[in-house]
Amino acid sequence: MKVRTYIMGGLLMGGLLGFSACSLDYNPLDIYSDVTEGVQDETGDTQEFETKADVESALTALYQKMKDRMEHMYLDRLLLGDAHADNAYGGTTGAEVIPFENNSIDGGNSVLNRDWERYLADVADANRIICNIDAVNDATFTEAERNSIKAQAMIFRSFMWFHMVRIWGNIPVITTVAPDITADNVGEVYDDYFPKQSTALDAYKQIEEDLTFALTNAPDNEGDKTKFTKSVARAMLAKLYAEKPLQDYGKVIQYCDAVAADGFDLVDNFGDMFDVKLQDDTKPVGADNMAVDLKSRNTKEGILEAQFPAAGGNWCAWMFGRTQDSWDYSFTWAKWVTPSRDLINLYTQEGDTERFNQTVVYYECTWSNYYPADHYAFMYKCRAAQSSIIYLRYADILLLKAEAYLKGTDKDLDAAADIIDRIRERAGLAELPASVRGNETALWEAYTKERRMELAMEGERWFDLCRWGEVEKVMNNLQDEGRFTLINPYDENSYLLAIPQTALDGNENLAQNPGY
Repeated sequence: MKVRTYIMGGLLMGGLLGFSACSLDYNPLDIYSDVTEGVQDETGDTQEFETKADVESALTALYQKMKDRMEHMYLDRLLLGDAHADNAYGGTTGAEVIPFENNSIDGGNSVLNRDWERYLADVADANRIICNIDAVNDATFTEAERNSIKAQAMIFRSFMWFHMVRIWGNIPVITTVAPDITADNVGEVYDDYFPKQSTALDAYKQIEEDLTFALTNAPDNEGDKTKFTKSVARAMLAKLYAEKPLQDYGKVIQYCDAVAADGFDLVDNFGDMFDVKLQDDTKPVGADNMAVDLKSRNTKEGILEAQFPAAGGNWCAWMFGRTQDSWDYSFTWAKWVTPSRDLINLYTQEGDTERFNQTVVYYECTWSNYYPADHYAFMYKCRAAQSSIIYLRYADILLLKAEAYLKGTDKDLDAAADIIDRIRERAGLAELPASVRGNETALWEAYTKERRMELAMEGERWFDLCRWGEVEKVMNNLQDEGRFTLINPYDENSYLLAIPQTALDGNENLAQNPGY
């Protein structure tokens, strides 16, 4: 007997009274959730795929999510990665955004709640493929094809977990699709519906396991940077091994080299990744000369991207500034993630006009939250509906290799300095002086500046500070007159964010992070 409807009555009444004979001392606090169980058909049974085509369709849906669901994967990542750090201000004065700037985030924040739910929903969609693919009874579906699709779903799942664990630490690492609830199995499946948290280390180990499977079974890189390929798995492993719970800088170097061996490299001109084509490239952009397409896609630097056609489709652009393909569209309200004076000062002090001009742009607007309305700074790396969302790029991976040479057990200052100089050369900056190259402290400072200027407005800065253990040092001593005053000073509990209160209310197996 299926009891989905019946058990929900019990859950909502708070007692599972209809199953008193089971003697279960449980008190569920929330409703039945497809996030933990997976997608259901009309009968209440977990959907299974009947054919190879069904599975391929589900995989296509995962790829579409990389384009459609950008709130948590891009917009909120920049809010946390840049505005919660020293690269940007919140941008708007909305209650959901300013706490990232003034460090007053709590479990009631709507952005965190949205992200938690959507990351878990993404994992559930990947699990639906991973858990059911081997049961598909289709003679045309080869083992290699099954493993390839499974590997792609594992990369997608790992991508979501990686961001979750860096934000919250201990997270539910769900690798199954919960079975239907019956009167006989309710006690057994309780934890499937209300999952416990795994430690951050266990989460990283599961990501490592998934990505290792993908190294053998995912598709090879063939130039389409929207695909979950072996190269994406290698890049993700390089980032994974840089993080503290599983930190192994030797493996960072190993996988950085593997990504390079796949043919990835720096593009010659930094702006090639962000520039757009105008109606008339001989004239400046403006209301009478707008963007018609992105300048380039599938560059040798892009590893994983969401791409959008010339006809448009990237709504994120109007969240950050003026959309250059539709000059006045949605340009009547304050934008998110406004570049900070501290970041702009760094570009100025270092003489870095190349990256500054591709990262920050000034427009006249009708608000003055952080700058005068007639000269207002905006984030510029996503500037049109055709802009690609670059989730992974080679410069990030290459700089992690320099970090490994600086912080790993086998230090090599010259090798680190050579990488930093490669990045600087593309930006039109001079090589590091000998006094910096030979001084470990000075070289580390040069590295942190270079990584900040290179990856500003790409959602990495906060996680860099956390990985380096420099959150308190940087954020509590930040002198930026444009920034809202801190509500709470940063401390050892600031490295992880609050688990959403709605998640805690809905699952008594979850525990709040310290400090919230």
